[in-house]
Parts: sequence; structure tokens; C-alpha cells
Amino acid sequence: MKKRGGVVKIRKVLFVLLLLGGNSAYAATPLDSAIDNVRRNCGNLSNELNHLKSMAGINTAVTAVGTVTSGVGLATGIAKSGVDSEIEKLEKELEELKQSRGDVPIEHLEIEDEALFKRQVAEFIASYQAKEQELSAAEKKSKTLGNVRTGMLAASTATNIAGTVIAANNRVDSDLQTKINACKMSVNELSAAQMQARAADTATADELAHAGQIVHACGAWDMVDISSINKKSTGATISSGVGAALGVAGTITSASANSDSVRNGDRDKEKNLNNAANVLAGGTTVASGAAVIFNATQIGAIKRAAAAADECEGALR
Repeated sequence: MKKRGGVVKIRKVLFVLLLLGGNSAYAATPLDSAIDNVRRNCGNLSNELNHLKSMAGINTAVTAVGTVTSGVGLATGIAKSGVDSEIEKLEKELEELKQSRGDVPIEHLEIEDEALFKRQVAEFIASYQAKEQELSAAEKKSKTLGNVRTGMLAASTATNIAGTVIAANNRVDSDLQTKINACKMSVNELSAAQMQARAADTATADELAHAGQIVHACGAWDMVDISSINKKSTGATISSGVGAALGVAGTITSASANSDSVRNGDRDKEKNLNNAANVLAGGTTVASGAAVIFNATQIGAIKRAAAAADECEGALR
């Protein structure tokens, strides 16, 4: 019995030693833990940044369309102003024709004088009708150009509203910022763990080299200015918002200027409204163009951050 009891005790001791030996063989070192921590905090940032980059690209295209449409509206408004000037000229010529058609006395006219008179009347009627047709065509063209300007401003307003919404949401939020900060902190911790492992001689040369590669690659995050992404977002939001506000005002003003009640009423009022609509179209174009620039530069800022994320994740594979 004593012998058997001794065997049992020896077996228990061996079992404990095996357990301890197994744990020591597979236990993670501080350097391994630090690398895992970097992988956990830095391993999925590129996906979120690529989404921001895609949205910035979409918004660049959206605001570019808004710039083009408001620019077309401005060009159309300028063309309309030229046609309206021609209308004023034609109306003046028609009035002059009416006033200059003085009656030729027909009493005691000879046949040849009567024939001349009839020819002059026919020429006058033909000239007057030609001017009326020219005026009618010009008024129709002016109406069409006015409608086009209104439509272009309405389209630009819609794209600027969409651009405002996209830009306002296309930014590094607190959640993503927290993740980036955690990534940077874990890289600093890995750097410290690497130095400790080298000093204590607790890691192989390959392990130290691998850790050094990760620290170098993921250290690219320190060169990224995340705040610039949000600054560009704010700039694009404001510019698109201004473009939307000016576009709304321009659309209403243009529609009012081109309404029949205004066109058939006070000529000065119509002219002033058309000029105001053109100014608003110009303002919308400038604001939309600024939004395009902000969105395009935001893409550049996001690309730099995404490049840092890709470089870091590549070293972690």
C-alpha cells in the first residue's frame, strides 16, 4: 500500500509539472500581447475610412453637377437679358412705325399717286407684320430661356441640399476617433514592449524585427491630421448650404420674373427680377464650386489616413 501510495504521489507531481510545463511553453509573452492589442485596435480602420472616401467622391460629383446646372442657369439668364433687350428694341421700333405712318391725303389723287400710296401701305403692313412676328418669336424665346433658368436653379438647389446632407455626415465621428486613438496608444505600448523585450532578452531577433516593422508601419498614424477631414466636411457643408439657400431664392425669383403677370405688367419690375435671378444664379455657382473644392480636398485628407491604415494593417498580416 505504501508503494502504491508513493506511485500515486509521483504521478500527481508529474501531472502538475506537465501542466506547468505546458503553460510555460504556450503562454503569451508581453510582446505577443502587445502585438495582439495592436491587431485588435488597428485591424479594421481602413474599411471605415474607405467608406468616408467613397462618400466624399460621391459628394464631389453631386456638387459638381450643382455647379454645372447653376452655371447653365446663369448663362441662360444672361442670354435671356440679351433677348429682353432685343424685345425692348423691337417694341420701340413698332411704336415708331405706328407714329410714322402718317395718312397721305387721298383727295384729288391721280391714279399713279393712288398706286404709290397703296404700295406704301402694303410695304408698311408687311414691315409691321414682320416686326410683330420677330417680336413674338423673341418673347417666346425669352419665356423659354426663363423657364430653363428656373429649372437649372431648381436642379442646383436639389443637388446642394443633397450635398449638405452628405457633407454633414461624412466626417470622423467620436466613435471612429476613439478607435484611432486606441490604435495609436496600442502602437506606443508595443514600442515600449519591444524595448523591454530587447533589454530583458526575452524575445528572438525575428520577434523583435517583426514588432519593429509593426511599430514603423503603424506609426504612420502619427503623421495623419484627422482634424483636416472634419474641417473639409464643415467647409463643404457650409458651402453647399449657402448654395442651396441661394438656389431656392434664385428659383423663386426666376419663376416670378418669368410669370405672365410680371411679363405683361411693369417692365422695370421684370428687369429687376431678372437681374436679381442672374445674380443669385451666379452666387449659387460660386458656392457650389467651393463645395466641390472642399469635397475634393477632403478626399485627399481621407486618402492619407486610409494609406496609413492600409500600411499598418499590411504589417499586421
